[in-house]
Amino acid sequence: MNKSDLIEALATDQKITISTSSGIVDTILAAMTESLARGEKVEIRGFGSLKITHRISYLFSNPRTGKKMEIKPRKSVLFTVGRELKRTVDDGDGKKK
Repeated sequence: MNKSDLIEALATDQKITISTSSGIVDTILAAMTESLARGEKVEIRGFGSLKITHRISYLFSNPRTGKKMEIKPRKSVLFTVGRELKRTVDDGDGKKK
């Protein structure tokens, strides 16, 4: 599923226009992105959570040349799956229980 599929599913399920559905999805994604950019955790009960992790710098050796390079510190987004989603996926039927 991609963003377009999500927009279409929302429009069909809620009987709203694609334009309205697109606005809703864009608003949700923008709010989640802004929250993560501020360093806050995003949690959607039953689905999962997103949080920022900090990676430290380290030395990397290129296997072909043997040249040492420094990988700079950076931030990364970590997704942790929720219990209900995990159960649904493990059961394999695609329906929430």
